[in-house]
Amino acid sequence: MSQRVTSRSSRTSQLRTRATVLAAGLGVSVALGAGVASAADTTAASGAASAVQAQAAAQAKVAKAKAKAEAVKAEKAAKAAKAAAAKKAAEKKAAAKKAAAKKAKPSWVDPVKKYSLSASFAQNGGMWAHKHSGQDFAVPSGTQVVAAHGGTVVKAGGNGAGDGPAYGNAVVIKHGNGTYSQYAHLSKVTVHVGQIVKTGQEIAKSGNTGNSSGPHLHFEIRTTPNYGSAIDPVKFLRAKGVKV
Repeated sequence: MSQRVTSRSSRTSQLRTRATVLAAGLGVSVALGAGVASAADTTAASGAASAVQAQAAAQAKVAKAKAKAEAVKAEKAAKAAKAAAAKKAAEKKAAAKKAAAKKAKPSWVDPVKKYSLSASFAQNGGMWAHKHSGQDFAVPSGTQVVAAHGGTVVKAGGNGAGDGPAYGNAVVIKHGNGTYSQYAHLSKVTVHVGQIVKTGQEIAKSGNTGNSSGPHLHFEIRTTPNYGSAIDPVKFLRAKGVKV
């Protein structure tokens, strides 16, 4: 009886030992599985975070490039606008300068510079068969004589250019407004019949030729190219804005 009891006790102990070992093994397996699962979850989470970071970095790079492109575009637009404004200002300034120059440029000018007025229009005197037909500008011989207004030379040369020896060497210019200007007592004529001259262009040198008591320019404004159609030249020039 004693041996049976001992044998049962031994078996019971062995069974308990096996059960304990199995339980321990099962626990280890469960714990290991949980660890593996946890590690897998951590890896997945880490990969997702990396993907999000990469996407964010890519988006930031694109946004930065876009902002840079827009800044460059804005800078170019600003430069273009500045250049256009500068060009417009320059054109406006040039136009204003041109308009001012055109306005300042006289249509008529004095036939000589640095003169003294001597015998006047319609003045009586022993030097003329009738009243004086023009205005005398006292200047030294050889003084430059210019066209009082642009036009075409219709008379030029000695014998008053056809108006008689009293005028000496002379020039007559036809102007577009239907008037004529005459220059007489010249020492030298530098233009020819048919020549087109501009306002202020030299046409002769003053002198003392013809019926003259001293060096001067005899100047007339006529309504025809011939003697006898003269009008007051000083009054005419002043009406054109010339300060005679």
